Amino acid sequence: MKVERFISERQDDWRELDELLRAGARLRRGRRSALDVLRLAALYRGAAADLALARRGHPGDPIVARLESLVARARQAVYAEEPPRGSLRTFFGRTYWVRVRERPAALLLAIALLLVPAALAIGWSLSDTGAAVGLVPEQFRGAVEPVGDTGMTTAQTAAFSTAVMTNNVQVTFLAFAAGILFGLGTAVVVAYNGAVLGAVAGGAIANGNGVEFAEFVTAHGIIELSCIAVAAAAGMRIGYAIVAPGPRPRARALAEEARSSIVIVLGTVPWVILAGIIEGFVTRAGFGLIPGIVLGVGVGAVYWTLVVVRGRPQQPRAGAAPKLTAAPAPLR
Repeated sequence: MKVERFISERQDDWRELDELLRAGARLRRGRRSALDVLRLAALYRGAAADLALARRGHPGDPIVARLESLVARARQAVYAEEPPRGSLRTFFGRTYWVRVRERPAALLLAIALLLVPAALAIGWSLSDTGAAVGLVPEQFRGAVEPVGDTGMTTAQTAAFSTAVMTNNVQVTFLAFAAGILFGLGTAVVVAYNGAVLGAVAGGAIANGNGVEFAEFVTAHGIIELSCIAVAAAAGMRIGYAIVAPGPRPRARALAEEARSSIVIVLGTVPWVILAGIIEGFVTRAGFGLIPGIVLGVGVGAVYWTLVVVRGRPQQPRAGAAPKLTAAPAPLR
């Protein structure tokens, strides 16, 4: 069943349940008739079944988060529960990874916008280094300047590594914030920085600095590029909600996607900090190219394995009540 048909057939019951819940944060049996109680319970069961169906048939659609919120509120009312409180362990162990993975199209687009311009710029820089260097900002010029057989000096490599890390942190947050410009701002930021990265890499290789470039970038660069891609995907979600809100009002679509996107950015911050720690205590220690590659690839592999494994949608067991997660906003 298409999601539009699913919503149109079931939204009247969801709206009725939402209106009943708005009459009070908790079911007060002494102030409601038996029919009200039975109706609320019936609507709750129906919404719970709809949530299970949505998770199975439309796992990446915003309707899942909306139904999670509705069912969570209804269960609190029916069983007179206190609202569940999230924890840092739940957030970093499950919620963050679900949010990162739940829009795979946006994530893949962000990765492509970063890597495709980088690959094209590497080819351009290798074939016409002089022209490509014009794209390279001043703080990265040390990596693409010819230095004969001596390679980059210690001072150059330290300054270059710090400049790369600082730039990537700024780009991570700018890529998210630029999503408000209908997603186009995010696309421009990510594509431009991918091209700069490729131009620097190609210029460094062409001028004999390729080993130094890899040694002082790989250890912390892979996780930094991952953070940029994830933050860019969050920004594009905001832009897409403005351009194509679907059956939701545009303001509600923007609010819901913004809440989920902020969760992504907050969860990405520790990984940005980890990249800074690696740059400060590992890259600058000069352990060499191979250890740097092993560390960088290892950290990147851990991150994306968590995205795949911990971000996997949970399928409810037959006959079991659906497991609820924190949702960004109730139905209105």
